[in-house]
Amino acid sequence: MFVTATASTELLQEFYAALRARLAGELRTDAMARALYSTDASMYAMQPLGVVIPRYAEDLQVALEEAARFGLPVLPRGGGSSLAGQTVGEALVLDCTRYLDEILELNVEERWVRVQPGLVLDRLNAALQPHGLMVGPDPASSSRATLGGMMANNSTGTHSILYGNFIDHIRRARCYLADGSDVTFSPLGERAWEEARWRPGEEGRIYRELHELLEAKSDIIKRDTPQHWRRNSGYRLETLLEKEKNLARLLCGSEGTLAVLQEIELNLVPRPKQTALAVVHFQTLRAALEAVTTILESEPSAVELIDGVAIQQGRKAPGFRERLTFIEGDPGAVLFTEFYGTSAADLRDKLDKLEILLRRARQGYRTIRMLDPMMIRNVWSVRTETLGLVMGVKGDHKPVAFVEDAAVPVEHLAEYIEAFLARLDETQTRYAVYAHASAGCLHLRPFINTKDAADVEKMRELAAASMSLVRKFGGAVSSEHGDGLARSWLNESLLGSGLYRACQQAKAIFDPDNRLNPGKVVEAPPMTENLRMGPTYETIPLIENLDFSAEESFTAAVEMCNGNGACRKLESGTMCPSFMVLRDEAHSTRGRANALRSAFSGAAGPDAWTGQALYEVMDLCVECKGCKTECPSNVDMTKLKTEWLSHYWDANRMPLRTRLFAHLPRLSRRLHGPLARVANWFNSRAAVGWLLDRTLGISSQRVLPPFAVEPFDLWFKKQVWSQDGPPVVLFADTFNGFHHTEITKAAAIFLDKAGYQVKLAAGRPCCGRPLISKGLVTEAQLQALATVDHLHPYAADEVPIIGLEPSCILTLRDEFLALLPGEPRARAVAKQALTFEEFIAQERAQGNLDHLTFRREARAVLVHGHCHQKALSGTAPSYDCLTLPPNYEVTVLDTSCCGMAGAFGYEKEHYELSMAMAERRLATAVRDAAPDTLIAAAGTSCRAQIQDATGRTARHPAQILLDALV
Repeated sequence: MFVTATASTELLQEFYAALRARLAGELRTDAMARALYSTDASMYAMQPLGVVIPRYAEDLQVALEEAARFGLPVLPRGGGSSLAGQTVGEALVLDCTRYLDEILELNVEERWVRVQPGLVLDRLNAALQPHGLMVGPDPASSSRATLGGMMANNSTGTHSILYGNFIDHIRRARCYLADGSDVTFSPLGERAWEEARWRPGEEGRIYRELHELLEAKSDIIKRDTPQHWRRNSGYRLETLLEKEKNLARLLCGSEGTLAVLQEIELNLVPRPKQTALAVVHFQTLRAALEAVTTILESEPSAVELIDGVAIQQGRKAPGFRERLTFIEGDPGAVLFTEFYGTSAADLRDKLDKLEILLRRARQGYRTIRMLDPMMIRNVWSVRTETLGLVMGVKGDHKPVAFVEDAAVPVEHLAEYIEAFLARLDETQTRYAVYAHASAGCLHLRPFINTKDAADVEKMRELAAASMSLVRKFGGAVSSEHGDGLARSWLNESLLGSGLYRACQQAKAIFDPDNRLNPGKVVEAPPMTENLRMGPTYETIPLIENLDFSAEESFTAAVEMCNGNGACRKLESGTMCPSFMVLRDEAHSTRGRANALRSAFSGAAGPDAWTGQALYEVMDLCVECKGCKTECPSNVDMTKLKTEWLSHYWDANRMPLRTRLFAHLPRLSRRLHGPLARVANWFNSRAAVGWLLDRTLGISSQRVLPPFAVEPFDLWFKKQVWSQDGPPVVLFADTFNGFHHTEITKAAAIFLDKAGYQVKLAAGRPCCGRPLISKGLVTEAQLQALATVDHLHPYAADEVPIIGLEPSCILTLRDEFLALLPGEPRARAVAKQALTFEEFIAQERAQGNLDHLTFRREARAVLVHGHCHQKALSGTAPSYDCLTLPPNYEVTVLDTSCCGMAGAFGYEKEHYELSMAMAERRLATAVRDAAPDTLIAAAGTSCRAQIQDATGRTARHPAQILLDALV
């Protein structure tokens, strides 16, 4: 019987009080916290009873003991990237990712490591890299997959033909049983197994009852266990038939239903010395599948597939289309075929062998070979993010995970896929296909509208049809993504009643009261229940202030988040800076999307849409735009926050500080001359800083930017400029036009010396960025319209519009199109808008700057890219621009947001978080740079943050180039 967490309010309040009294960590029981943990990367949603963030492993024990005392279920959860719904449930969720993430012991000589369950795979592998070691299983979610989650899921990955599943690497596991008993499971020979049966307490009982189960059911286990090596369906009872038994192996794939992990010890593998890659193109999916057995003869380390649908999605996605240079034409599918080797010559021989085999078999129409590590990393990053790309399709029909984990022997792969695709064609169901061709596992995603009852029923029928085919071909329904809510219901039909009863007995032995993640693996509810967006799903009506037609609607834009959790990465990129510091689900892009969806669908309470809880979740979004390109589904949280804020202010009083920052450009354009001197004098007084801190909440630890005594436009008019050469127009933004005019001056002088006819945009136009950031959409629209009026004459003549502040000039390319939908002049302005670096890089590529002469001295340049720059134009133009001086060695830092983020870092309550963002990577890199290294940063906020955090002065690329001119 499936146990639900139906408990009275009185019982829960008593439970919460008892638990809080004993926890060192945190217990969250509010509606918003429960909503944030109600979903994972699957199609399901279930409200938990609450969430425990354990500070120490003992908190796990406390939670289990109190839950046992009150008769309530418990659900251990890793990064929440589960695709089958195994990490959602009406239970007390245990989130180990914030604190229980330590490497406890590393034995390099014997190649094993002992870790806590919340440690993320990429972080572990980064620590192992200097030792030439790594973890064998490599799931695509490695940037956020925890070791505990990987074990619970029995994860594998791209290189499964070499490394198998997690079960093949586990040594021992220390865990807590359902009652909180502390046990360690490790390999036991026959004698040790006998002795274990007589241990005291729950541990001894488990060994005794398992022994009885094996004696009674060993024949059934041998006969009915699926033989495919990539099997995960049910419990791995067959491992207990081996001479050396290890209950840690039984926990692999158990999805937290048997025990709660506190330490994991696993074997490691050597890192490959060198790799090569062949991207083999095929006209059709069938042709690619038929070629897999041929390719395996060349002994590759991996063979991965993506189909034409995923390729088409990638070509539509900003941030991805540029990376698909390795795809030629419009293939029906490509196979990424990787080889490990000891030398380049060795790898070339393997690539030659592959091509010979394909030629003989007349398979594949094009093979692109790669030996360059950067090119190979790019290909694998695209493959890793394929799921998100496929899931990012617009509309209610989404490629849903429910049959994607089936695996069959590779020689039957083409036959299985063809048979199932025929069924999809019969039901007029679109689909996408990708993943592990070498292991006989293709992640096939049918497009289903879970909001439609008929489609939901079709989904159930397709799942049953897939299972029947899998049984026919000797495969497994679940090969790496788990049983969860999507597949557990099929286990009795797949395994047969005898083996399924044995699995039920194993669950009851470990968890007699069915309190550990109930409803997974055995005794599951129907797969059509608990859908995140099912037939009864509704949202509140919303009159949108921004144009969401490209996403179909605000609601659709939020629902593009599929929960894959790429925003929870910690090691690289921009997204999501507040999560990188706080490591709190609420402050990830996924958390914010879930909060918005829960609020406007009513799941977070009747007044959540404009309530304080949602404001607190959205408040720490620094609007970096990293998610716009780094999120595989291209969820644009910056745009969503602006829209939501506009509604929030309709229902709530706007603070004076918010108004002040929103209207700073207006103030900046008025304060110059004597007024600027007076304002600057006041701002330099400590007493004024104290007063602003106490009254407005503007941090006294910040120095406000000075107002320019002579604004740039007044200075510009006094200069004599060349009237020859191609015309360019400078867009003098608020900060570079009315505060830090030395930067705009440097750009104008450099462009003049480079032979351009420099013009200044008339009318002191403003991008309205502060208004947009603070949610004043109506005012921002009026400002955008005025700016378009000023700039369109230049755009109509196709004159480049060059900006110095990335967030300002790129607003013309991005937000203006959402603020002024259907305005052709806005599109024309957007087309001509360029950052200074983009323009210089473009002109350099065309040979238009070859006549310039630069100093010959060697200099090192460290570049920090502005977040909007990284999201919308990339940092390559910065590199191209700053390598114009022949002996400048330029390094572009892999940094997230600097932390200042416009007004964010000036706001008192955000100061510490702002500085912590800088300290993660940026400040350390700047401090470590040699004293004579040039620090380049195009963003005004970035330069201010670098100064505050390190004491180093960063310069705009325009200044650096002007200084380098002879």
